[in-house]
Amino acid sequence: MNSFLVGGMAAFFSSFLYPIIKFLFPPVIEPDKVTLEYTDYNDMSPYTTQMFAWGNKPGILVKKAGGYHAFIAVCTHLDCNVSFMPEKRMFYCACHDGWYDENGVNIAGPPPSPLKKLDVELDGENLIIFKKGGKNETRKT
Repeated sequence: MNSFLVGGMAAFFSSFLYPIIKFLFPPVIEPDKVTLEYTDYNDMSPYTTQMFAWGNKPGILVKKAGGYHAFIAVCTHLDCNVSFMPEKRMFYCACHDGWYDENGVNIAGPPPSPLKKLDVELDGENLIIFKKGGKNETRKT
């Protein structure tokens, strides 16, 4: 009888805990690609940045002399947002003093791995940002 009571109480309380846990830890929704209007980004100076939405995370587009580079702007240590410091040409995470070089490689502080890099392609009037290696193979490059 006790096992039925304990099992019933566990089921009852887990029905309340499940929505709370889903609220506190939402599922990560990451798109395969994001399309941005090129006219919003074509006048960027070298080593300037613009933010964009990458699912439920921020993305950061960096204009370099050789073109555009994109990263998910979230620190690999504890998911804090990173910012680009153009005067140092480095990414910085203010949460725990984490540093990444201009290519997103972790160089100082607690970040355990590089920023997640995204592929960028100019397609007519659009900048298309893909997961790294996530381009459709039938697409013209």
